[in-house]
Amino acid sequence: MNLRGMAAIYRSEMARTRRTLLQSIVSPVLSTSLYFVVFGSAIGSRITEVAGISYGAFIVPGLIMLMLLTQSVSNASFGIFFPRFSGSIYELLSAPVSYMEIVMGYVGAAASKSILLGLIILGTAGLFVPLQIAHPFWMLLFLVLTAFTFSLLGFIIGIWAEGFDRLQLVPLLVITPLTFLGGTFYSIDMLPPFWQGVTLLNPVVYLVSGFRWSFYGVGDVSLAASLAVVVAFLAVSLAVVSWIFRSGYRLKP
Repeated sequence: MNLRGMAAIYRSEMARTRRTLLQSIVSPVLSTSLYFVVFGSAIGSRITEVAGISYGAFIVPGLIMLMLLTQSVSNASFGIFFPRFSGSIYELLSAPVSYMEIVMGYVGAAASKSILLGLIILGTAGLFVPLQIAHPFWMLLFLVLTAFTFSLLGFIIGIWAEGFDRLQLVPLLVITPLTFLGGTFYSIDMLPPFWQGVTLLNPVVYLVSGFRWSFYGVGDVSLAASLAVVVAFLAVSLAVVSWIFRSGYRLKP
């Protein structure tokens, strides 16, 4: 394995984050803090507890997951799209690095940024609400698995997109709505039975539920189901990325 080549891609992507620190780090943290202020204060004053947890603390895992999904996809999609847009992707493909090393460089950098943001927001949340993490190992596992899985999805979107407008199509029209409807701000037990069944078709429910369980030991679905969905999503994303490089989809002129 060409570790030096993979590290070069990783460092290049992380350097871009340092150059755009305000956009990459500060902006997501501020926007998530506003959620704490608005939902924690305005709605939290009317909904005191959910599943025995104060409402402000209850929404913390969902807000971190919302940021994690959107930032992972956005960082990875832009990271691979720009080389395609500028034409430098052909130099990369002709370099002595395998497709797996290319993917690990870009996806590893995107996931690292998202994990860093998630930890910063977790620390910020402690300023607003009392937090407890009942299962730190599972919390970190869900954080890392979700970041890598959706960074792979972002990588796929960056290959698929033909223009900058399409980079935001999936995050805005698919991922963000699914996250808001996936139990970020409420428990699906609060819904009527019919809508509970419909909501369980949303894969984000399993991500949010598993992540929330790692904090408070409660979730809308079992831990095994949450892990199964994350691992299945990861396997499908890896299979699609493998097919892209084998077929040359959107990579070869």
